[in-house]
Amino acid sequence: MAKIGNIELGDFPLLLAPMEDVSDPPFRALCKKFGADVMYTEFISSEGLIRDAVKSVKKLDIFEYERPVGIQIFGNNIESMKLSAEICEKANPDIIDINYGCPVKKVAGKGAGAGILQDIPKMVEMTKEIVKSTNLPVTVKTRLGWNEESKYIVEVAERLQDVGIQGLSIHGRTRAQMYKGEADWTLIGDVKNNPRMHIPIFGNGDITTPQKAVAYKERYGVDGIMIGRAAIGSPWFFKEVKYFKEHGVEMPPLSLAEKVAVVKEHLEFSVRWKGNRLGIVEMRRHYANYFKGIENFKPIRMKLVTLDTEEELMEVLNNIR
Repeated sequence: MAKIGNIELGDFPLLLAPMEDVSDPPFRALCKKFGADVMYTEFISSEGLIRDAVKSVKKLDIFEYERPVGIQIFGNNIESMKLSAEICEKANPDIIDINYGCPVKKVAGKGAGAGILQDIPKMVEMTKEIVKSTNLPVTVKTRLGWNEESKYIVEVAERLQDVGIQGLSIHGRTRAQMYKGEADWTLIGDVKNNPRMHIPIFGNGDITTPQKAVAYKERYGVDGIMIGRAAIGSPWFFKEVKYFKEHGVEMPPLSLAEKVAVVKEHLEFSVRWKGNRLGIVEMRRHYANYFKGIENFKPIRMKLVTLDTEEELMEVLNNIR
């Protein structure tokens, strides 16, 4: 039974990865409904939180039904990260998560996210200070290393555990790989099977099918699986994994009508939470994923990404057959 601090997660927890512009409350609500066991917010800039930037503060919105839920922060300044952990604690999440994995240039290039993998002593020091600054369990999400020559994750995991983190999610690529090539889970397995480790280890990267999720859990011995891109446009992926684990066969696919119902729920919450304009605009990135593989979908998609009112959008969705 995996546990983060005192939070019991069951014997095969599925975690929703923090994804910028994706894992907001409307999307998380659907993932929870379909069986995600732990949710993480989109990553939040520590500097933005300290400056009280509206966009950052809005990302602190969490809801009771989401629990257990973690707020994820990133930054390269230890003092700012400590302060932002204290601000996050007031929002009353269950977990504070530190992003040491984001590979994009605007983050990693400034020494935040995966950028800190070039300075392991600072990574350890920052983690230690954040753990000291909060009463909540602290978890970390990171990668195997900065590049092929610096995959020090087995040692790094020990050092992070030594300064008090209570869970570690590892994406099986280096920063240099970004999201290309294949995720290497062997090192994730090495971390999990290191006799010195006693905190839960969650694997992440390339889990594209329920079969793979179950096989990787068994093969590498991880405590659970963190799911990111596979859930975009398929928040029911969590349910599919659990179904496969329980029954050994694939879950019957959702019907088109069931998918449309999910999209409508997503749209309604999006508008309710972000307001009409933003709620509608930010939903546009999801339609192609939700309706992947549907024949002659392009004209419908064009309507969905150009219409400006919820009523018009609902009418289009209601007519998808």
